[in-house]
Amino acid sequence: MALWGNNDAVGSGGTVSLNYATGAVTGGGTTFGQTGAAQEGDVIRFGDRNGTYFGDAVIVSIAGTQSLTIGSTAGLSGAAIASTSFFVSQLPKSTIVDSHYSESATLANDFDSLVYGTNGTTAEAELGTQYELTHGGWVGVTTYNDNEGNLRVKKETLVAMSGITTGGIDYHTP
Repeated sequence: MALWGNNDAVGSGGTVSLNYATGAVTGGGTTFGQTGAAQEGDVIRFGDRNGTYFGDAVIVSIAGTQSLTIGSTAGLSGAAIASTSFFVSQLPKSTIVDSHYSESATLANDFDSLVYGTNGTTAEAELGTQYELTHGGWVGVTTYNDNEGNLRVKKETLVAMSGITTGGIDYHTP
Protein backbone atom coordinates (compact mmCIF):
# COMPACT_ATOMS: atom_id res chain seq x y z
CA MET A 1 0.00 0.00 0.00
CA ALA A 2 1.41 3.39 -1.00
CA LEU A 3 1.75 6.18 1.55
CA TRP A 4 -0.33 8.43 -0.71
CA GLY A 5 -1.96 8.36 -4.11
CA ASN A 6 -2.80 10.93 -6.73
CA ASN A 7 -6.59 11.23 -6.45
CA ASP A 8 -8.37 13.43 -3.92
CA ALA A 9 -11.89 12.39 -4.93
CA VAL A 10 -12.06 8.66 -5.68
CA GLY A 11 -15.79 8.28 -5.09
CA SER A 12 -18.60 9.19 -2.73
CA GLY A 13 -21.94 7.72 -3.81
CA GLY A 14 -24.42 6.72 -1.11
CA THR A 15 -24.17 6.87 2.67
CA VAL A 16 -22.31 4.92 5.35
CA SER A 17 -22.69 3.82 8.95
CA LEU A 18 -19.80 2.82 11.23
CA ASN A 19 -19.55 0.29 14.04
CA TYR A 20 -16.76 1.78 16.20
CA ALA A 21 -16.21 -1.49 18.08
CA THR A 22 -15.42 -3.55 14.98
CA GLY A 23 -14.37 -0.89 12.44
CA ALA A 24 -17.03 -2.23 10.07
CA VAL A 25 -18.51 0.28 7.64
CA THR A 26 -21.87 -0.54 6.07
CA GLY A 27 -22.88 1.38 2.99
CA GLY A 28 -26.19 2.18 1.38
CA GLY A 29 -26.10 2.83 -2.37
CA THR A 30 -22.30 2.41 -2.38
CA THR A 31 -19.98 0.69 -4.86
CA PHE A 32 -16.95 -0.18 -2.72
CA GLY A 33 -14.28 -2.16 -4.57
CA GLN A 34 -15.66 -1.38 -8.02
CA THR A 35 -13.58 0.38 -10.69
CA GLY A 36 -13.40 4.09 -9.85
CA ALA A 37 -14.67 3.56 -6.30
CA ALA A 38 -13.11 2.99 -2.87
CA GLN A 39 -10.24 0.49 -2.76
CA GLU A 40 -8.11 -0.98 0.02
CA GLY A 41 -5.53 1.58 1.14
CA ASP A 42 -7.71 4.59 0.28
CA VAL A 43 -8.86 7.03 2.94
CA ILE A 44 -12.55 7.34 3.75
CA ARG A 45 -13.60 10.81 4.94
CA PHE A 46 -16.80 10.62 7.00
CA GLY A 47 -19.24 13.53 6.64
CA ASP A 48 -18.68 16.72 4.70
CA ARG A 49 -17.46 20.26 5.26
CA ASN A 50 -20.89 21.76 4.60
CA GLY A 51 -22.40 19.96 7.57
CA THR A 52 -20.72 17.56 9.94
CA TYR A 53 -17.21 16.20 9.45
CA PHE A 54 -16.32 13.15 11.59
CA GLY A 55 -12.75 12.55 10.45
CA ASP A 56 -10.75 10.14 8.29
CA ALA A 57 -9.74 6.46 8.36
CA VAL A 58 -7.77 4.08 6.13
CA ILE A 59 -9.72 1.30 4.38
CA VAL A 60 -8.01 -2.03 5.16
CA SER A 61 -10.42 -4.48 3.53
CA ILE A 62 -13.48 -4.52 1.30
CA ALA A 63 -15.96 -7.36 1.71
CA GLY A 64 -18.43 -6.20 -0.95
CA THR A 65 -19.93 -3.19 -2.65
CA GLN A 66 -21.64 -2.18 0.60
CA SER A 67 -19.21 -3.40 3.24
CA LEU A 68 -15.65 -2.47 4.21
CA THR A 69 -13.42 -2.33 7.28
CA ILE A 70 -11.24 0.53 8.49
CA GLY A 71 -7.92 0.03 10.27
CA SER A 72 -8.40 2.42 13.17
CA THR A 73 -10.89 4.91 14.55
CA ALA A 74 -8.10 7.14 15.97
CA GLY A 75 -8.68 9.77 13.26
CA LEU A 76 -12.41 10.04 14.00
CA SER A 77 -14.29 12.35 16.34
CA GLY A 78 -16.05 9.56 18.30
CA ALA A 79 -19.55 10.80 17.40
CA ALA A 80 -22.05 8.28 16.04
CA ILE A 81 -21.79 7.83 12.27
CA ALA A 82 -25.06 6.57 10.80
CA SER A 83 -26.43 7.15 7.27
CA THR A 84 -23.74 9.76 6.76
CA SER A 85 -22.28 11.13 3.55
CA PHE A 86 -18.65 10.26 2.82
CA PHE A 87 -15.84 10.85 0.35
CA VAL A 88 -12.88 8.70 -0.57
CA SER A 89 -9.41 10.14 -1.12
CA GLN A 90 -5.84 8.95 -1.56
CA LEU A 91 -4.46 11.69 0.69
CA PRO A 92 -1.28 11.01 2.70
CA LYS A 93 -2.13 8.45 5.37
CA SER A 94 0.23 10.12 7.86
CA THR A 95 -2.20 13.04 8.16
CA ILE A 96 -4.94 10.84 9.60
CA VAL A 97 -3.17 10.36 12.92
CA ASP A 98 -1.46 13.79 12.86
CA SER A 99 -3.15 15.61 15.75
CA HIS A 100 -2.86 18.92 13.89
CA TYR A 101 -5.25 17.67 11.20
CA SER A 102 -7.69 15.90 13.52
CA GLU A 103 -11.23 17.01 14.25
CA SER A 104 -10.50 17.12 18.00
CA ALA A 105 -7.58 19.53 17.44
CA THR A 106 -9.81 21.73 15.31
CA LEU A 107 -12.47 21.92 18.01
CA ALA A 108 -10.02 22.40 20.90
CA ASN A 109 -7.91 25.10 19.23
CA ASP A 110 -10.50 27.12 17.26
CA PHE A 111 -8.86 26.52 13.88
CA ASP A 112 -9.70 24.50 10.81
CA SER A 113 -6.99 22.24 9.32
CA LEU A 114 -7.59 20.02 6.33
CA VAL A 115 -5.54 18.22 3.70
CA TYR A 116 -6.44 18.31 0.03
CA GLY A 117 -4.91 17.51 -3.32
CA THR A 118 -4.41 20.07 -6.02
CA ASN A 119 -3.00 19.78 -9.51
CA GLY A 120 -1.14 22.51 -11.39
CA THR A 121 -4.36 23.69 -13.06
CA THR A 122 -6.16 23.99 -9.72
CA ALA A 123 -3.16 25.77 -8.21
CA GLU A 124 -3.22 28.31 -11.04
CA ALA A 125 -6.98 28.82 -10.60
CA GLU A 126 -6.38 29.60 -6.92
CA LEU A 127 -3.98 32.48 -7.67
CA GLY A 128 -5.13 35.76 -6.22
CA THR A 129 -7.05 34.16 -3.37
CA GLN A 130 -6.05 33.65 0.25
CA TYR A 131 -5.36 30.02 -0.69
CA GLU A 132 -2.74 30.89 -3.32
CA LEU A 133 -0.60 27.86 -4.13
CA THR A 134 2.62 27.71 -6.11
CA HIS A 135 2.44 24.09 -7.33
CA GLY A 136 0.41 20.91 -7.28
CA GLY A 137 0.51 18.16 -4.65
CA TRP A 138 -0.94 17.34 -1.24
CA VAL A 139 -1.35 20.52 0.83
CA GLY A 140 -2.39 21.10 4.43
CA VAL A 141 -4.37 24.31 4.91
CA THR A 142 -5.06 25.78 8.34
CA THR A 143 -7.42 28.72 8.73
CA TYR A 144 -7.83 30.63 11.96
CA ASN A 145 -8.72 34.05 13.30
CA ASP A 146 -5.92 36.06 14.87
CA ASN A 147 -6.30 38.08 18.09
CA GLU A 148 -7.84 40.96 16.13
CA GLY A 149 -10.42 38.77 14.37
CA ASN A 150 -8.65 38.68 10.98
CA LEU A 151 -8.82 35.46 8.98
CA ARG A 152 -5.37 33.93 8.57
CA VAL A 153 -4.41 31.05 6.28
CA LYS A 154 -1.36 28.83 6.68
CA LYS A 155 -0.42 26.50 3.81
CA GLU A 156 1.92 23.55 4.29
CA THR A 157 3.18 21.41 1.41
CA LEU A 158 2.99 17.79 2.52
CA VAL A 159 3.85 16.15 -0.82
CA ALA A 160 4.88 18.21 -3.84
CA MET A 161 3.90 16.34 -6.99
CA SER A 162 2.19 16.73 -10.32
CA GLY A 163 -0.55 14.51 -11.62
CA ILE A 164 -3.06 14.94 -8.79
CA THR A 165 -6.59 14.22 -9.97
CA THR A 166 -9.12 16.48 -8.29
CA GLY A 167 -12.80 15.80 -8.50
CA GLY A 168 -14.97 18.45 -6.97
CA ILE A 169 -14.54 17.51 -3.30
CA ASP A 170 -13.61 21.00 -2.21
CA TYR A 171 -12.55 20.55 1.40
CA HIS A 172 -10.56 23.78 1.52
CA THR A 173 -13.45 26.20 0.98
CA PRO A 174 -14.50 27.79 4.29
